[in-house]
Amino acid sequence: MKYLLIILIFLKLAFTNAFGEIINDVQVKNNNRITKETIISFGGIKLGQDYSQEQLNNILLDLYSTNFFSDLKFEIQGNTLIVDVKERKIVQRIQINGIKAEKTKNSVLKNLNLREKSPYVNFLAKQDIKKIENSLNNVGYYFNKVNVTIKNNNNDTVDLIYDIDLGEKALIKNIIFTGEKYYKDKKLKNIIVSEESKFWKFISNKKYLNPNQIDLDLRLLEKFYLNKGFYNVKIKSSSAVFNNNHFNLIYNIDSGNVYKIRNTKLILPDDFDPDDFKDVEKILKKLKNEKYSLNKLNKVVGQIDQISVSRLYDFIDAAIETEIIDDDKLDITFVVEESEKFYVKKINILGNNITEERVIRDMLEVDEGDPFNKLLHAKSINNMKARNIFQDVKSKIIDTPDANVKNIDITVEEKATGEVLVGAGVGSEGGTAQFSVLENNFLGKGVKLSSSLRISEERFRGNFTITNPNFNYTDKALFTDVFLQDTDKLDDSGYQSTNAGFSLGTAFEQYDDFFFRPTFSTNYEELTTNSEASVNLKKQEGSYFTTKFNYILDLDKRNQRFQTSDGFQSKFIQTIPIVSESNTLLNGYQVDTYHSLNDITASLGLYLRAVTGLSDDVRISERVNLPRQRLRGFESGKIGPVDANDHIGGNYAASLNFQTNLPFLFPSFQSVDFNYFVDAGNVWGVDYSNSVGDSSQIRSSTGVGLEWFSPIGPFTFTLAQPISKIDTDKTQSFQFNIGTTF
Repeated sequence: MKYLLIILIFLKLAFTNAFGEIINDVQVKNNNRITKETIISFGGIKLGQDYSQEQLNNILLDLYSTNFFSDLKFEIQGNTLIVDVKERKIVQRIQINGIKAEKTKNSVLKNLNLREKSPYVNFLAKQDIKKIENSLNNVGYYFNKVNVTIKNNNNDTVDLIYDIDLGEKALIKNIIFTGEKYYKDKKLKNIIVSEESKFWKFISNKKYLNPNQIDLDLRLLEKFYLNKGFYNVKIKSSSAVFNNNHFNLIYNIDSGNVYKIRNTKLILPDDFDPDDFKDVEKILKKLKNEKYSLNKLNKVVGQIDQISVSRLYDFIDAAIETEIIDDDKLDITFVVEESEKFYVKKINILGNNITEERVIRDMLEVDEGDPFNKLLHAKSINNMKARNIFQDVKSKIIDTPDANVKNIDITVEEKATGEVLVGAGVGSEGGTAQFSVLENNFLGKGVKLSSSLRISEERFRGNFTITNPNFNYTDKALFTDVFLQDTDKLDDSGYQSTNAGFSLGTAFEQYDDFFFRPTFSTNYEELTTNSEASVNLKKQEGSYFTTKFNYILDLDKRNQRFQTSDGFQSKFIQTIPIVSESNTLLNGYQVDTYHSLNDITASLGLYLRAVTGLSDDVRISERVNLPRQRLRGFESGKIGPVDANDHIGGNYAASLNFQTNLPFLFPSFQSVDFNYFVDAGNVWGVDYSNSVGDSSQIRSSTGVGLEWFSPIGPFTFTLAQPISKIDTDKTQSFQFNIGTTF
């Protein structure tokens, strides 16, 4: 027994010397800038710890990964680790020649691997040339040339000098859709973000060839077709063909068949309670015999997300399985399953040079210390993409020595978040001009700023708005708006109204598809009149100070907000006076429903408004009229009560509208859409005078419309025939509008 014990002790000592070393000290040779303490920190070396050869190799790899060293050698003498290093030179200065625009120069610099004060690595320097070329491609400089000169300095540093020839910007002359695309070019051009170059588009960057923009176009086209029922759509290719110093951007589309959902099914793990998924089952039942739509499937996933958010099941994932039946039907199965079980130890945010880390972490549904939920993690990534401040967002799950916990690396690629928009239009009611500046990520804080100016023949409006999309971590937007509006009707109605003020409000989704938008506003109005004004209108001349509370209840069940083809939107609006001389109460309701059959989409709308002066008559600037699109065939604001030959608006307004597109008319006209409409409505009620007629007769009209994607911008044309009217109404059978952005 004694000999066995001696043998075991000997073997332990032998294996310890063979496979491990206790490091009590570290000596560094040939280091000039990197201190011994920094090397210990970079390598994660802990003195007094027993290190195996594998662990020493890992330390070596960690030190190499810093890029500060071109060569490293380890040697152990006794209990001392001797580190012999060869340091890389440091980049002292980066100089870019050939780019004047600071915005373009900064977009190039922020994507480089090598930065000032970083180690110089030849391999990364070669990569940076390609990164510069790609960055310039992304802003339209496809013909750029990049050369780099490396200047060696006396203090073991280098200067990187990039000489860049930008060349001409690559313009998109034509956007062409080929293949079995089903829809007209006009509709598809409205889906994508790329634009054809026109001589007046001197501000827009969307006219330049941009790979990231093309990728977005492809995603938008695919999503559009999937939401229209084309389950097997193939955006076969996109190509940019160079011709006569410009590019033709070509998208080849095979739409395939429209599919309907035949059956739906939900499969749950055995230990999941089906009662927790009752709402999911309800949505799935409604999908049967409906046209396939990606948005509808996302609603199912969203409902499963809600179960995840409630933390009923921490480790949950869902997959969608589809089976094609008879080339036009689908059986869809949602498979809910348990995901891999582990907890999140640490979340590393990478690539955010401008955006504050707090802004990104506010969008996370899964945080450090939480159980890892695959659905909620995917929702976090989608939240970041939806904010429109990142070019790309990627995540990677990193293993740790403890199998029960893992780290998550989230890498963001930032993009320019400012926009400038200049627009102009001319129509049968005069011209308009607008200018706006937007910033979606002010100072990297995730705050949105917008300022806009809109001018027409009778009205001037300017405003400045600040929006915090996630105020105080509540998932609720908070906005402040400062505005100035001047309405000049001195020539035709004898009055002018100047209104200035500010508002503070919020907006959030209270329930599924049900939005609440409350707002407090304060404004000061100056109402002036001239000799053309009626006696009753002159009595309202003066200054008014008003504070009011406004809210909107919005139930939005549309399948999509742009080019809606199915569903409805119902809104109730109320403005309640708090401090006011007339104490005007406004109530409003409107609902618009949409129905589709094949490529025909019809809509039916109801619009109601009522204003009541609780303590005094409603003044002229607060009276209601029908919007032009709610009663075509009549001049805007030129029906209803008339006082001294002037239309003064009413206390009540109502309209009923029907419209349908006509895709079978001239189907070969790729840039033109036709529609047919019937409108009926009225404006009535005069509270300040019994002598003014309240105009109780309903007005109505019918007609056709044309929407043309013209070479100089979107053109709308309406030919309407009034069916019923009265003598004081001013009709307008022909209406047109053409506008564009620059």
